Amino acid sequence: MARMVIHTIGALVPLSRPGWVEAGHHLLAGLELAVRDVNASGGVAGRPLRLEVRDTAADPDRAAAAVEELAGLEVAAVTGEFHSVAARAAAERAHALGVPYLCSSAVLDALTGQPTDSVARLAPAQSHGWRVYGDFLLAAGHRRVAVATQPSLYWASGTRILRDHLAPHGATVVELDMSALSPEALCAALVEHRASALLLLVGHPEPAAPIVTSVRRDPRLAGLLIGAPAGQPELPGWAELLGADGAAIPFLRYLPERPTPLGRRVGSALRDGLGRAPSFVAFEGYDAILVLADALRTRGAAGAWPDVAVEGTRGEIRFSRVPGIGVWQWAWAPVQVADRDPADPARFRVLHTG
Repeated sequence: MARMVIHTIGALVPLSRPGWVEAGHHLLAGLELAVRDVNASGGVAGRPLRLEVRDTAADPDRAAAAVEELAGLEVAAVTGEFHSVAARAAAERAHALGVPYLCSSAVLDALTGQPTDSVARLAPAQSHGWRVYGDFLLAAGHRRVAVATQPSLYWASGTRILRDHLAPHGATVVELDMSALSPEALCAALVEHRASALLLLVGHPEPAAPIVTSVRRDPRLAGLLIGAPAGQPELPGWAELLGADGAAIPFLRYLPERPTPLGRRVGSALRDGLGRAPSFVAFEGYDAILVLADALRTRGAAGAWPDVAVEGTRGEIRFSRVPGIGVWQWAWAPVQVADRDPADPARFRVLHTG
């Protein structure tokens, strides 16, 4: 009997610390659901899809090594990854090996050091999404913005984007290094700088959660807006850890204001599988598999990014070249600034779209 030919997709997912494990579980849930759905509808030209999952733990070296290993297994493509530093390492190795890599969730603009045809991305570039966040801050009247930050290429890039976008409007951005400050010392610095908004450009749960708790408890900062553009409050663990303190903290997420019919169906299935509301990261995982299945179906190989035209869970997905972005890019996934409703932290409010 002839052996069934299978399309194998390599999946890079942060499933252990210091990676954001909760985000990894949502990403994997989306990937796995889409593979099941594609296979239930006949696969790709009668050939089923299969995932080969690798845990990156948000580590660049592990991500690059995983791409190398998956290339040796002759996977049709690699997808996934949430953390920008790990995704950058994966994209560089994929470019060097000529392996198609579809980055589902990382946003760092410079995903590769040079233009490449091997790599495409679903998530909006950081410069696009974080400018939308800057517009939200300006519209809300914030002109003295502080960022609590840690040493990281991703956080440094975000700070630069915000500063460059806000400065022409007379707004200032002051950096407060959390490797040198306690949460209590941060509160004192916020008072000293007369900041009207504090953005959390730090890891979760540490030190983000202690910062939120300290700021909420400090009567001098009662009117201060806390924001988290990287999306930490989207995932249920945030609300479980912080409760009411975690509400009214605006963050970026990549969902349409009104879900598509496919988005509603997939959202319901993801909720059943996860036992809780799916984050935008789960939808990114689902859409990544749809894109790769479309490429395999239309061209017989992944990586034919300009030929992709697929209806995803958040709208039609096509890839193009965007100035300043060295990979094929969906321009753009929908962008929202949302928060958790203080009256019901399980419910989200959309505050701004871009």
